[in-house]
Amino acid sequence: MRLFLEKQTPEEAGSLGNSIQFRQRTGGFDFKKALDSTPTTFTALVKERDSDQYAQAVTEVEAAPPYRIVSVTLRAVPTPPEFALQRMTENELVEALRARLGADAAAGKFSGAMLVAKDGKPIFSSAYGLADRERNISNNVNTCFRVGSMNKMFTATAVLQLVQAGKIQLTATVGKYLQDYPNQEIASKVTIHDLLTHTGGTGDFFDPEYNAHRLELRTLQDYVTLFGQRGPKFEPGSRFEYSNYGFILLGAVIEKVSGESYYDYVRDHIFKPAGMASTASPQEGEATASCAIGYTNLGGGGPLRPNTDTLPYRGTSAGGGYSTVMDLLRFATALEDHKLLTAPYTEMLTTGKVSMGGPMKYAYGFGEQIVDGVRSYGHNGGAPGMNGDLEIYPQNGYVVAVLVNQDPPAAERVAEFVGSRLPR
Repeated sequence: MRLFLEKQTPEEAGSLGNSIQFRQRTGGFDFKKALDSTPTTFTALVKERDSDQYAQAVTEVEAAPPYRIVSVTLRAVPTPPEFALQRMTENELVEALRARLGADAAAGKFSGAMLVAKDGKPIFSSAYGLADRERNISNNVNTCFRVGSMNKMFTATAVLQLVQAGKIQLTATVGKYLQDYPNQEIASKVTIHDLLTHTGGTGDFFDPEYNAHRLELRTLQDYVTLFGQRGPKFEPGSRFEYSNYGFILLGAVIEKVSGESYYDYVRDHIFKPAGMASTASPQEGEATASCAIGYTNLGGGGPLRPNTDTLPYRGTSAGGGYSTVMDLLRFATALEDHKLLTAPYTEMLTTGKVSMGGPMKYAYGFGEQIVDGVRSYGHNGGAPGMNGDLEIYPQNGYVVAVLVNQDPPAAERVAEFVGSRLPR
């Protein structure tokens, strides 16, 4: 492949690792049909082999010999009607899912746990791969995995509980609750609604400064101290831009309003009422033997290695922590049964408010979409050596939960596979 790149597109030869990783994530592409052709360009409809995603692939070549490749671009497109997937019966779906996961596990593409439930009861649950490669410990459906940004669902639920109790106002600004917040523009302009919908312009914190202080950031206030001088990246409320730091601020607001640490609040007001005994954000050194080690080959390919050197001191209100697929089902059931919030506030929590492109809208700590007339809401999480997804289908009572101890998008791909084939 390197020889081909050096001959055809020398400027791309140095990024061979990225090309190989892209191939690993997608499985490559199958040609479906030609869309357009000129003497120097060819446009095709292609489909990822490892997912249901379609794309337009445009290849441009030079007009004269040796006709080297000028560019190859891929753009994701919705599934064309002629290739629309057919919904399956439950039995058909379970068999198709078992075959898919078995093949993926055998190829090293899936290491984790998967659960599909109907009306709160699992119709499929299984686990594959190793939680600890060194000690040859297998994953099982009770293995706890890192959940990454899925923590945002818990944070947003906690905020809405405090809104429901009259202790937080969605239209109030950060400064109302964090009165000594360092940057006055954020304090006076960014609202709780902005933070919940990623429209506050509060930015991210995964940067060289974070890497330099990764293990020193032990409390939410430590993050505010390090990043709180920054102003908004754009006019608050004007557009969507995913912001992990915004959810750090929401965690700080929860602490200020409740008088409890973020961790104690979500434990007592979300995890315990929902029966989620295996969900928490322990310090990384305190993760139990029942938790999987994450394995990654991002950032250079090569053999899998533990993701230890990428982990924070502990999970936060923006992401991190651990859970199991069974606990995620319990969380979904508690939401749908209104054990955590009343029906109106549950609807407020999970109804999309800001477009993320395509059918997806961001609600409060949840993404919501309606595809083929079927509504779902949930959140995924991804980082080196971990990926997860929870999707709740309130119209037909299904819940899909996937957690893996490997790089994205292993969990999301399987969740999408199930979601597009579920019975109506």
